[in-house]
Amino acid sequence: MVKYFDEDGWREGQISSCRKTISLIENHIQSALLDMRDDFDGTKDRYINVLLEAKEKIHLEIIELVKAGEIDIDFDVYSDTPKGKDPDSFSPTLRKYHYILWSKCLPNGKYFLLDLDTPRLLHHKFESGEYFLSSDAITHGYSNVKKMAHIIEQIKPEEVQEFDKICSTIGGYIIFPAKRIDNKMTINGARGCNHKIQDRFDLTLECIRRFYKHQPSPLTEVLVRYSQFFNLFVDFKGYIEFFLLQDLVTEDCSEVLFWHSFDEFAGAALPKNVKEYLDYKDNVINFVRRRNQRIRHSLLKRAGTFIS
Repeated sequence: MVKYFDEDGWREGQISSCRKTISLIENHIQSALLDMRDDFDGTKDRYINVLLEAKEKIHLEIIELVKAGEIDIDFDVYSDTPKGKDPDSFSPTLRKYHYILWSKCLPNGKYFLLDLDTPRLLHHKFESGEYFLSSDAITHGYSNVKKMAHIIEQIKPEEVQEFDKICSTIGGYIIFPAKRIDNKMTINGARGCNHKIQDRFDLTLECIRRFYKHQPSPLTEVLVRYSQFFNLFVDFKGYIEFFLLQDLVTEDCSEVLFWHSFDEFAGAALPKNVKEYLDYKDNVINFVRRRNQRIRHSLLKRAGTFIS
């Protein structure tokens, strides 16, 4: 488990430890308020008070973020999810982990401070746009998929259970925009329904790579629809680094490292036999374990920017 502060180490005087992050956010808030100064309906004193109130709110939110800043990379998100429900919507721990992990600076220098004000979702509002985001599982064992049953039944049950358990840790999850645009599918829905993707995140990531390169893919329509979200990360490298996905691409981020043989979206997305499934399983497990460690190291690094 990673903690930003020891239980005995959190004292009022250590609030100043957040100064680097707070300074970044203050600059962003002040810039936004200055932009609206000419349209401000009130006196100069009232304007100053609004600025101070905004700063104070940010201070409190960051302090709470730091105090809550702990993530157990082995935590099974199904363990606090009601039976029969989806952790993406019903695991309070998964939601908190997303809040902690992705409340940070974007590649463009702005601070992506999420809030938990919307039930089951995460939320952020810039002067340039508002985002409602939901969790999405990015690794799957397909143990409940009918078309895979003839393969799964040939795998040892304990292997399938181990696979599912590893996929149920934070390294197997990400966030995407949750609100429909023009009543059309979200990214989550589109990648699950597209037979060329079949909910495989490595194939989804290849589509995202092509989006940034302005190249066509099976998910072009939905990714373009949510281009405002992807523009937050500037380019593919920025997206990879923000969401700690480096173990799924080459070092220079020029290619995706596929979990299963890739044939330009021409063939079946799912493994066709036991050997292919076992290879796929091993690749996914390695990715999740490496990403979990990357998450751990990222938190330790962030902790270093808070503690003087």
